[in-house]
Amino acid sequence: MWLKAAVLAGFCACSFSIAFAQTAARAPAKDLGARVTETQIDGTIKDDAAVDKMLDAYSPKVHELSTVIGALKGELRKGGVGSGSLGNFVTDGMLAEARKKLGNSVVLAVTNGGGLRKSAISEGEIHLSDIWELMPFENALVQFDLSGEQLLNLLTQVLVHRDAQSGARIVYRTNAENKLEIASVHLVVNGQPQEIDPKATYTVVTIDYLWKRQSTTPADEDGYSVLGNAKKIEPLGLTLRDAIIQYVKDETAAGRSIKTNLDGRFKQEDTDGARP
Repeated sequence: MWLKAAVLAGFCACSFSIAFAQTAARAPAKDLGARVTETQIDGTIKDDAAVDKMLDAYSPKVHELSTVIGALKGELRKGGVGSGSLGNFVTDGMLAEARKKLGNSVVLAVTNGGGLRKSAISEGEIHLSDIWELMPFENALVQFDLSGEQLLNLLTQVLVHRDAQSGARIVYRTNAENKLEIASVHLVVNGQPQEIDPKATYTVVTIDYLWKRQSTTPADEDGYSVLGNAKKIEPLGLTLRDAIIQYVKDETAAGRSIKTNLDGRFKQEDTDGARP
């Protein structure tokens, strides 16, 4: 059967080619006025003053990207639930910078793994370009005041989408439908575990993209829509990228390097207990 189909397809293609060639042969030639020239690109070509002037405005900004803003011990890599050590680094920075603005009332920071556009940062110097490559978008930080029930919903979305968070410890399992679900969860406040009170109000920080994001599939019908129902929504006037740049600079000023941090904020439940 497949042989007949292949022969038929070849016959059709051949017939089309012959018909096209016959039609083209009958059509009179037209001079469209197109001309082709070749120019050798080498050192003999003089600089264009107008182009140089245009590029002069951007040169300082390009050179600035090579600025060293910190040091990294170990490698940061994205992958798995929570977007790996790279996701932890970004959300830890978000939480730290949000608390500088709003105080320790901020209990959680969340961002999406898909927005982290660099899969890894190698050990060594951290350049400004590393952060720009990691976060090329103008995502802005926004404060949301959620009820405990809404916070649990938010953390469910974080787990299901395998996104990154800082401030909670989640134990999860895979259900009969092969989907991730929360087995247990608590916040970490001042280094201590704290249960989530469904009726209490909690302040979280995430990016405007997740707030305004539209669902693209029926399975993602609810998505992060819980953010739109927050009791309070307040932009922080700070992009995610600028927050992380400042976080690295703050750590450097304090004499600390950025370190790989896989602290068990996501653990998978199994018959032997929870495992990272």
